[in-house]
Amino acid sequence: MFFLTILLFSYLQMSHQIQKTTANGKEMLSNPRLMSVQRTLNVVMNENVSLSCHADSGSPPVTYTLFKHNQKVSTLNRPDLTPALFNLTINSASDVGEYKCKAENKVSGGWKYSNSLNFTLVEPISKPVLSSPTSQAKKGQNVTLSCLSENGSLPITYIFFKGKQNISPPVKMHKREAAVIFLYISSSSDFGTYKCRAENSFRNNTKYSNSFNFTLAEKFKSTRSSTGLTSPVNAEDAESYVIYTEIEPVKSEEYVNFPVIRREDEKGIMNYVILAFSREGGMRYSLFDSLHWRLSTR
Repeated sequence: MFFLTILLFSYLQMSHQIQKTTANGKEMLSNPRLMSVQRTLNVVMNENVSLSCHADSGSPPVTYTLFKHNQKVSTLNRPDLTPALFNLTINSASDVGEYKCKAENKVSGGWKYSNSLNFTLVEPISKPVLSSPTSQAKKGQNVTLSCLSENGSLPITYIFFKGKQNISPPVKMHKREAAVIFLYISSSSDFGTYKCRAENSFRNNTKYSNSFNFTLAEKFKSTRSSTGLTSPVNAEDAESYVIYTEIEPVKSEEYVNFPVIRREDEKGIMNYVILAFSREGGMRYSLFDSLHWRLSTR
């Protein structure tokens, strides 16, 4: 049984060798392999690329012909079994179609075709834009952030950040649409600086967006005093305020008191911000003793 196995194995080897050899004793060509020297099929406009076509076996010399969309591009003759290198320049979108090569051995009179390759034209992404429908928010509010690169080959992957910490998993967009995330403003720490990052298959091409900050929306509660003044109270978490007061017309000259808000600017100067409106025209008023208004009628 063992002897029969040895005979069968020897027969198969001889049969395979016979298939590779022509009648005149020359070795037939194997199917060539077509591959990118850069080891990537992603290309950009005006990029120079090289394709290698190589038959592992066959009697030299070997003639290699490169085809694009079944149209002849170039022919190279190799005196031995070294690869043929075809240098190309990607000048337009039509240069990224299907490529094949043919190996021909004139001694044996046979030829073989390779596998096919397709380049993919990629475009670098532009700087993404980070935006939101609103720039003001209050605690307990839901807000959205959108990130979009107007240019760049799809798909584009977006990641959102607050400070240097990412706050979302990668969002891959296969259409020219913005990636959107939803946020819940729960505390003052959520009013930090936000950014997003975009990247695609283009090599070494990652872009960061503009910075975006939410500001705290001001809240006012107003009360009316016996003098006809309305003033805000309990205006929490705001850095500066505008006070709107309503003043009833008076028949005679009198003094009234109402609150003012003091705010220190960047130069350390105190500013008083007060707006007063009259229900009826023809009223004069002037600042008196810094916290009093003198009212008189014409």
